[in-house]
Amino acid sequence: MARTTNSDTLPYVDSRYELGMLASQRVRDLNGGAEPVVEPGRDKMTVVALREIASGKLDVANVRHEFVQSYKDAPVADADAETLEVESTDPQLRELDAELENSLMDDMPTETVEESDDTPDDDE
Repeated sequence: MARTTNSDTLPYVDSRYELGMLASQRVRDLNGGAEPVVEPGRDKMTVVALREIASGKLDVANVRHEFVQSYKDAPVADADAETLEVESTDPQLRELDAELENSLMDDMPTETVEESDDTPDDDE
């Protein structure tokens, strides 16, 4: 299979959107050490993932399950938390955080925009 097209994958996926999601998950799997089910040759992992899906040798249901699970395992912030960051007790990290926050505040514009005098006068 020299060139893989969307139509080659249609029997195995429901839409092009799902194809993108499944291919991206498969690329993460391949980069993580999974064995390819087709000969990779000199192709990039994205091409290998698409060729695997189009070949029908790949368990698409399993890849779909892995994709869904990867988003379920993502960290979620508490309702009252502003970020996902963990508050550190290390004084050096707290100092760096304070410096970073101060530098960000310094970069923000503090001037207010005054109303322009470009409005036409009634005398004209």
